[in-house]
Amino acid sequence: MSVLVLSASHHTASVELLSALTLDAPARGKLATEVYASEFVDEVLVLSTCNRTEIYAAVSKFHGGLEEVTTALATVSGVPLHRLQDACAVSYDERAVQHAFSVASGMASMVRGEQQILGQVRAALTESQQAGTVGTALNALFQQALRVGKRVQHETSAGSAGRSLITAALDRVPTVAGRRVLIVGAGAMASLAARTAYARGAEIGLVNRTRSKAENLAESVAGKVFALSELRTAVAEADVLISCTGGRDPLLRPDDLAGSAVRHAIDLGLPADIDPAVAQLPGVELINLESLAHGGFDTASDAELADAERLVADEVSDFLAARHAAAVTPTVVALRTMAGEILDTELARLDARTRGLGETERAEVAQAMRRVVEKLLHQPTVRVRQLATDTAEMDYAGALRELFALDADAVRAVSDAEPPPR
Repeated sequence: MSVLVLSASHHTASVELLSALTLDAPARGKLATEVYASEFVDEVLVLSTCNRTEIYAAVSKFHGGLEEVTTALATVSGVPLHRLQDACAVSYDERAVQHAFSVASGMASMVRGEQQILGQVRAALTESQQAGTVGTALNALFQQALRVGKRVQHETSAGSAGRSLITAALDRVPTVAGRRVLIVGAGAMASLAARTAYARGAEIGLVNRTRSKAENLAESVAGKVFALSELRTAVAEADVLISCTGGRDPLLRPDDLAGSAVRHAIDLGLPADIDPAVAQLPGVELINLESLAHGGFDTASDAELADAERLVADEVSDFLAARHAAAVTPTVVALRTMAGEILDTELARLDARTRGLGETERAEVAQAMRRVVEKLLHQPTVRVRQLATDTAEMDYAGALRELFALDADAVRAVSDAEPPPR
């Protein structure tokens, strides 16, 4: 079984297409259920953020699995199949591991090294575990991806600098110190926006459909809370507007900002919260995901990024080596089991032919034969594990199965008996 990734991200697709592919919780659940029921898919995890929509699947066949995953995404999102084929990247097996680790560490994000993605990956894994669509393969992959993401955050300058889409957007504003910043939304992105702007000296205003959520956030940033029905009043009092609700339709239009003091409107919603026509208002700069995708913000240095990339690459190598070694284990166990059965048969035959041999002598003979078998098997089984970690080009487990004519069902039985993931 190998892992396949179908990815639409800011690297491969327009913001407009990413908006169409954005999936809320019910849509993610529907997609995961549909993919999970496919013939060639054994496990599935769906990740959908403002940077990307991705499907990770453990598949038994590459082409069959890819067709099923792509078709399911087209069906659930409503995006035509030919558009997906043009705008999605595909990673498979070892490249899928590299991709997963890069995503979780923030190295594949629009703002490289950003930390929000780690929480989003963790949430996607939890969602899939609760739905029962992940098993041994994807659990192992994403548990390690989360560990890699933490290492990048804590051990590299690129990951520990606190960069995010929020900091990238606020860097476009000359200053927010002493200015009134209105934040629409109270989710993770809105919370980060409020805390970041507050840390830069801004006066915070908050608007959310659920007033209690805004009030909880306001306590930590000395914020002023407005009801959604007071949105226009709140906008009229603001100098900088940040919206990140991700509703299906624009929440703010030119009429809502006309005549206000807002000079910078930051839209981090996907789909967009702020009508793009706001950019036509005199003196108003619209900063959105499309403009941020072109860069122009503070980022890690080449040396900092290279340091983080080396860490990710080392983790990928270690993970693949461990996976290759683990793949050999069922074959090694089956070989030792077969050798043990042959030894037991020969000892029983010896017993039948040497009735006059005492118990002490029989035990000595049995022990000597067991030592011979163990010595004969030790070096080959140790070496096959070592060789399996060096390269994936040679199927050493397959070579063992052929050389010793091991029963495929016996090997499969060992694999099936492995403990389930925690």
